[in-house]
Amino acid sequence: MMGAAGGNAGDSVARFLQQRGIVAQAQSTTSAPSADTAAPVNHGLLNQVRDKASDLVLSAMNFLGVPYKRGGNSVSNGFDCSGFTRHIFEMSVGLVLPRRADEQAKLSSLVPIKKEDLKPGDLVFFNTMRQTFSHVGIYVGEGKFIHSPRVGGAVRVEDMREAYWAKRFTGARRADLTQANPGT
Repeated sequence: MMGAAGGNAGDSVARFLQQRGIVAQAQSTTSAPSADTAAPVNHGLLNQVRDKASDLVLSAMNFLGVPYKRGGNSVSNGFDCSGFTRHIFEMSVGLVLPRRADEQAKLSSLVPIKKEDLKPGDLVFFNTMRQTFSHVGIYVGEGKFIHSPRVGGAVRVEDMREAYWAKRFTGARRADLTQANPGT
């Protein structure tokens, strides 16, 4: 993650990540394998994936406060939920997602994952319009996700464990970030 020499900006980011549980989670993925681990762990690959996921989450955090706009897909126009996730994935890891939340959920290159297996950078889906996969956000860690919520709202972080979100959760998907191309 960030070294102590990162200065004030680095300290702020490190504090933010620690508060959200992202630092602890990322550090735990790189701990030494136990004696009963059957396969060797490729720490370089783990670090690469963790860094891409962290970069994706950090990129998303840069858009906190950008207003919601139905059909919006840019900072200047605002974002709707799927426009936000599409923009973040394309900008930070070079993965172009479909435009609508339900299309993102059905994308064959995204792997369905269980709620208990969520990691930062995963897409989380909700039924907010009496339709499965009608809302999408990006998981940031510790049960929280970032999204563009609704008309009159702005990009923000919310807790998936709150009753509203908990009863509307419909699934999660993970992109293979080892195949993503940042900067394309």
